[in-house]
Amino acid sequence: MLRLILERLGLGVLTLLAASVLIFAGTEVLPGDLASAILQNNATPQSLAELRLELGLDRPAASRYADWLGHAARGDLGRSLASQRAVAEEIAPRLRNTLFLAAYAALIAVPLAVLLGLMAAIWQGGFYDRGVNIVTLMAISVPEYFLGYLLIKYLAVRWGLFPSLANVAPDTGLVQRLSLSFLPMLTLVLVVVAHMMRMTRASVLAIMASPYIEMAFLKGLPKWRIVLRHAFPNALAPIISVIALNLAYLVVGVVVVEAVFVYPGLGQLMVDAVSKHDVPVVQACGLIFAAAFILLNLSADVLAILSDPRLRHPR
Repeated sequence: MLRLILERLGLGVLTLLAASVLIFAGTEVLPGDLASAILQNNATPQSLAELRLELGLDRPAASRYADWLGHAARGDLGRSLASQRAVAEEIAPRLRNTLFLAAYAALIAVPLAVLLGLMAAIWQGGFYDRGVNIVTLMAISVPEYFLGYLLIKYLAVRWGLFPSLANVAPDTGLVQRLSLSFLPMLTLVLVVVAHMMRMTRASVLAIMASPYIEMAFLKGLPKWRIVLRHAFPNALAPIISVIALNLAYLVVGVVVVEAVFVYPGLGQLMVDAVSKHDVPVVQACGLIFAAAFILLNLSADVLAILSDPRLRHPR
């Protein structure tokens, strides 16, 4: 078991290294020159040359990448070109807001999705099963920004139930923060519940075709008991994997949702940094998103191995 976990961790580190290369390369190929973007109308040949020298743009890309990765590994993410503050100071409050929104959505989405999936498996082929499948398929098909605008139009503008903008501040109380974040949370929940619910239903129904499940039916056990006590525990591995993927989306995929609701999270910071050509902030946000995605997938692998003995002893 320890060897399997160490292998997964090693693969995670290699994946994060590859992601860092892509992040650095992506910022390198952005249109326009960084020094020109910073100086704009004040650019002169002399000032451009001095700024390129100060930013290290005269050095080879490989050398700058090694320097950036070494500093990032020590926790030094550089300084923001827009505010001249340490990038870590810029990111810290935004990261807390993003994690709060992701946790808020996950606490509602995960139990709800598993419950709906189990109910659909119990009442397979019935009116409830068909209705939930149609609704979840529609939710998967609609982009999250469109869902967000629909919620703003009806829940915020027309009915006035919740604020349309999530203007949370560091001193905002918990109750007020929950109210301000409700619409972005609901948007994320509607997006991820459908996928997790359908996977839960499919995994449980796949187990229901097993011989031991047929024996349980022959013994006269009720279907709900068979699903909850016999099928669901053996279907946990794929359910855990899809839950981890959707939790990763809640952290990584919030960029569009945060932009729609002007939520002061890491995604909104990344959008603002791209518009300002603030490359250190963009690189740091990308690296954090990649690390979160990889870490959650590693956690899913470990939990799947723990929940299924067959994965601990592959043939």
